[in-house]
Amino acid sequence: MKFLFNYFFIVFLFQTAYAQEDSLRLVRQDFKGISAKNTVTVTSYKKGDKDFVYVGGFGNIDVFELNSEGQLTPISNHELHKQKGPARGMVADNIRGTDFLFVANKYGNAVETFKILESGSIERVAITEDTDETFIGVAITLQVVHMKKASYLFVGGLEETPGLSCYKIQNDGKLSHVQSLKDNDVVHTDGIIGMFTHQINGKTYLYTGGFQDNGISSFRVYENGTFKNINNISDNETNRYLTGTYPVTGVQLGENYYIIAGHRHHKYYKRKGFIKNTDFVYHGDGVTVFKIDKKGALVPHFVLKDTENTRLKGQTRIEVVSTSDHEAILAIGTRDDESIQLCQLNQEGILKPINYLETGFSIYYGLRAHELNNQQFLIAGSFRFDLGKVVTYKIAPNVKRENQQIKHIVSLKFKEGTPQDQIDLALKTFEDLKTHIPAITHLEWGLNDSTEGMSKGFTHCFTLIFDDESAREIYLFHKAHLELVKIVGPIIDDVFVIDYWTEKQNYELEK
Repeated sequence: MKFLFNYFFIVFLFQTAYAQEDSLRLVRQDFKGISAKNTVTVTSYKKGDKDFVYVGGFGNIDVFELNSEGQLTPISNHELHKQKGPARGMVADNIRGTDFLFVANKYGNAVETFKILESGSIERVAITEDTDETFIGVAITLQVVHMKKASYLFVGGLEETPGLSCYKIQNDGKLSHVQSLKDNDVVHTDGIIGMFTHQINGKTYLYTGGFQDNGISSFRVYENGTFKNINNISDNETNRYLTGTYPVTGVQLGENYYIIAGHRHHKYYKRKGFIKNTDFVYHGDGVTVFKIDKKGALVPHFVLKDTENTRLKGQTRIEVVSTSDHEAILAIGTRDDESIQLCQLNQEGILKPINYLETGFSIYYGLRAHELNNQQFLIAGSFRFDLGKVVTYKIAPNVKRENQQIKHIVSLKFKEGTPQDQIDLALKTFEDLKTHIPAITHLEWGLNDSTEGMSKGFTHCFTLIFDDESAREIYLFHKAHLELVKIVGPIIDDVFVIDYWTEKQNYELEK
């Protein structure tokens, strides 16, 4: 009878739908270019009284300092081993008094260890390459596990050599192999893209997601770094969504321990031969919550299903923004929805959507939560070869803006002597934005006609209307807008941009 009650309770949780709330919002603070071809991974680290951001992509790692306003200052960039990459899994931690950055060099088939210097810059101190007895080929995910007398680095890989490996971290940052587990038909370690560790009643448990084998596994980690499988949960169509299990994280709320797993469903992959098991059924998108029992095992608990009001398609990263005894705020980055979805997890393990921002670019593992002076920030990387940006957002209380829209005013001053045909091309490209970017509600422009002599040489003014902040983000990072910047940039002497909120107007009726 108790089993039946628990079963129907889980089904009830699975079927419960929640409306999107809007108590919090994301406010963009800054964006900077990177030296790598695109952004794959982002992490951050507090060293002394300074905060640093590490951005990994194909070939390079970029280092920035983050100030209290969310502004980024470039510090340095560093070439990856063999000029490979991308820098996929990245984690910074302190090992017996020394700060290190560990980097999974995906196609370099290695884990690189960098010492974090006082400036925040990094210096490579060790390279651990894949061997016949380890499974760090196509290395993707890293997880540092601190035990009483030592610290260990767990490494998960993908594709040719799937499995889970553990290394002891030496004081100088070098790695000593402890144990490796080759993937099999029982455990879910084929394509470990997400890992998380819980400390429960003095015991350490590790949870891994298997992207290729569509499930999640739990392991007990012992003091010497060895590990043992506890239980394994596979995808189904009733109370979990695990096809293409991708991000994995966890929280403790009161006496309850939870694991939260997302997935980038295999249906989103177009690359032939990449998905090993093609016998899958698309049953929608959702975020799955597992409760942890007294033995550290995973128990399916709740699923937040994607709807037209949420942005959960192609989840690639889940970050814990903040926690208290009774709730946690989570941020979910998506590759296919090109969004960041904020959610609230309550003490009973129920996940509710709060708000989302459509970023205008895909997030491919590159999302990081960072607290600075009691203010919560998110740092996101753009997975676009034509963009190459890292973007910071502040998480702030939402401002109710019913029946309002954004006016985005852009004033241009062209360089003296610019040929008229170049100016005409710039103006035509600006005009055409409305055709290429549906997020623009209205666009108009004109020549300066002021007689007051206060225009400071600005001659052309454009007004763009957006219905909300998501629409503005889509415009800012849209390929058509970036193309406009390329055309206008070399011929303008100055530009002035200002945005403000105003009462919503129906421009369709005005036509």
